[in-house]
Amino acid sequence: MSHPAESDLQDAVTEQSNLAPADAFALLGNDTRIEILQALLDAGGDDTPVAFSDLYARVDIDDSAHFNYHLKKLTDHFVRKTDDGYLFQYPGRKVVRAVFAGTFTDHAELDPFDAPGSCYDCGGDLQAWYAAEHLTVECVDCSRTHLSYSFPPGGLDDRTPDELLDAFHHHVRHHYCLAADGVCPECMGKMETTLARDCELPGLEIRVDHVCQRCRTHLYSAVGVNLLDNADVLTFHANRGVDLSTCPFWTFDWCVSDRRTTVLSEDPLRVRLDIPCEGDTLSVTLDDTLTVLDVESP
Repeated sequence: MSHPAESDLQDAVTEQSNLAPADAFALLGNDTRIEILQALLDAGGDDTPVAFSDLYARVDIDDSAHFNYHLKKLTDHFVRKTDDGYLFQYPGRKVVRAVFAGTFTDHAELDPFDAPGSCYDCGGDLQAWYAAEHLTVECVDCSRTHLSYSFPPGGLDDRTPDELLDAFHHHVRHHYCLAADGVCPECMGKMETTLARDCELPGLEIRVDHVCQRCRTHLYSAVGVNLLDNADVLTFHANRGVDLSTCPFWTFDWCVSDRRTTVLSEDPLRVRLDIPCEGDTLSVTLDDTLTVLDVESP
C-alpha cells in the first residue's frame, strides 16, 4: 500500500489537473520548487493571493527569471495564478504540509519509553517506541502488541514522551472514528466497513476492516476502538467519571482486543461488545457492517 501522503497527493493531482502521479513527483524533485511552496504558505497563500514580488523576496534565489521558471512549473498543478497573485491549489497545500510533517524527509527513531496502561494479556507494563514512521505500544513482559499505527515524524518535534503519546492517542482515535463513520481519514473518500473472523492476528479473532473505495487505504482493528465517539459509550463512561476523549484508548482491553466481544450468530454475523466501567457493563450489539443494533445499559 502506498504511503498515505503519497496516495493523498496522487488522488488530488489526478482529480484537479489530470497530471500523472509520476509527473507530479518529477515536478517536485527540485529544492527551489519546494521552497516556493513553503514561502507561499508562510505568506498566507492558503487564504489570500500573494504577489510575485512578495513570493520572490521570500525565496533564496538571486535570478528572477530562474525563480519565474520554477514558479511556472508549479502553476496550474500546485499553484493557481490570479490577477492579484498566487494561491495554493489543493495538491500544493498537501505537498507543503507533508514536507512540514516530515513525511518525505525525516527518518526518526525513538528507543522504548514508558507508556500508560497494562497488558490485557499478562498484566505487564507497557512501553512505546517509534521506527519506520510507526509508533508501537507493546507489553514489556510478553511483547504483546497493543497498537502500531503510522505517525508523521514531524509530530515528534518539541514534544515530551507524554505529549507524544497524547497526540498519538488523538491521531489514531480520530482516524478510526472517521473510518467508522464511512469517511477515509486519508483522502475523505467512501470507507467500506466489514466485520469478519480472523485467526491470523494475535488477540483479534473478530476483526473490523475499513477499506477506502477511492485510495484503497486499509485499516483493521478490534471492534471497540471504532465506538470511541459513540454517544451511548461516551455517556456511559462520562457518568462514571471517565473521559474517553482524553484517556489513552489502548489502556482499555475492549479497544485493543476482542476478549470482551462475543459472537451472537454466524450467518448473519452479529457480535456483542461488553464494555466495563466502575463495576457496571454496557452491552452493544453490532452487525457485520459495524451498525449498532442494540444497546443495553445498566
